[in-house]
Amino acid sequence: MMNTFLAINWSAIGLQAAQLILSLSILVIMHELGHFIPAKIFKCRVEKFYLFFDPYFSLFKKKIGETVYGIGWLPLGGYVKISGMVDESMDKEQLNAEPQPWEFRSKPAWQRLIIMIGGVSVNIILAFFIYAMVLFTWGETKLPMKNMNGGIWAVDSISTSIGIKTGDKIISVNKKVVTYFDDLNPEILMGKEILLQRNGVDTTVYVPESFIGQVVEQKKRTPIVLPRIPAFVGEVADSSAAQTAGLIAKDQIVEIDSIPVTYFDQIKPILQSRKNQQIAIKVKRDGQIIALSTLISAEGQIGFFPMIPSNDDLEKMNFYNFEVKKFTLIESFPAGFHKATEKLSSYIQQFKMILNPATGAYKGLGGFKSMGSIFPKTGWDWEIFWNITAFFSIVLAFMNLLPIPALDGGHVVFTIYEMITGRKPGDKFLEYAQIVGMILLFGLVFYANLNDWLGWGRSK
Repeated sequence: MMNTFLAINWSAIGLQAAQLILSLSILVIMHELGHFIPAKIFKCRVEKFYLFFDPYFSLFKKKIGETVYGIGWLPLGGYVKISGMVDESMDKEQLNAEPQPWEFRSKPAWQRLIIMIGGVSVNIILAFFIYAMVLFTWGETKLPMKNMNGGIWAVDSISTSIGIKTGDKIISVNKKVVTYFDDLNPEILMGKEILLQRNGVDTTVYVPESFIGQVVEQKKRTPIVLPRIPAFVGEVADSSAAQTAGLIAKDQIVEIDSIPVTYFDQIKPILQSRKNQQIAIKVKRDGQIIALSTLISAEGQIGFFPMIPSNDDLEKMNFYNFEVKKFTLIESFPAGFHKATEKLSSYIQQFKMILNPATGAYKGLGGFKSMGSIFPKTGWDWEIFWNITAFFSIVLAFMNLLPIPALDGGHVVFTIYEMITGRKPGDKFLEYAQIVGMILLFGLVFYANLNDWLGWGRSK
């Protein structure tokens, strides 16, 4: 049994890793093309175009014209090496020689600026294009808050710690009406004041500044709140009380000890109040009501996992009514642009919270493990893959625009300074600034990935 569990676990990790590598490969290639194409247009010599880094050796390389195209073995990004540019290659011999007409440093400032912002520009355009194509291909399905008659499901203690309870109907966050459930979790995470309705009475819940830190400390992927779902049985554990009682997958529990059950979240409190007791259960199976009996364990469990019905199934049961919007090709472009700007705005807000130590959000800073865990681990879903890739493209664009030496934003700052003052920073200054920037970046990457693997603040 243990070997099977480990095999499934490694299979999931492998699937997520494959999706992450493909996603980042697409983004890195497109980003570097954003530098490569204007460099070629302005007649700069491009010596290398690489996916991933290649210290000591390459997995693949081929020289075409004056450029070596290759794939490195270290999957931490990629690069283009443009002659006469102070970059991560730190080619001092080239910089010590007299500038040549084909070199980056010999070009006018406005051309150098276009080359430097090319990568970020492509990532922004790519995100907008991917979102547009996702909307055109799959449309958009959302759950209106007004259709959630039973309120929300406060999943665990992190929700209840701020005063949210299962069954609450969320009206607004920060005095902004939340129209769709899809937007609710991010709004709560970055909110300060939540107006909700409980048992017909309006109640205000105040979110502490440190709430986001409490969430990331748990290192869980479970949302803060979920829509309430019907009480369907999913997987039944072998040799469990549920299996002995005759529960099978797809059974809908409708009653426990004469207590009606509508939502799955109602089951746990009932079982917890009847530990070590025999209980009667009624389930709906193939349209018929079946009576069963089982013993509750000392932990208040009987041994099964919930089944999450699909949106289509929930609609067929008249449990929820979803809004489904389809887009023509023309309509998808403004809709994709709007979605990209919304995601960028949300990410900027999250970034501000990371910079504020009082929120504790910095504890959630993660590396490749966190990035990979966002992807599905039970199957390859192209809609989810492209949505995540579009979001990563926005993050890559934003992070590269930060005014840190070694990032595009740092080079842009120096170039704009030159255009305004007419004074070009010396090669030695740029060289030292590049070193400082690389130390900062490698330190950040090291911290983020260490944070991933050590599980900073993980709840026991």
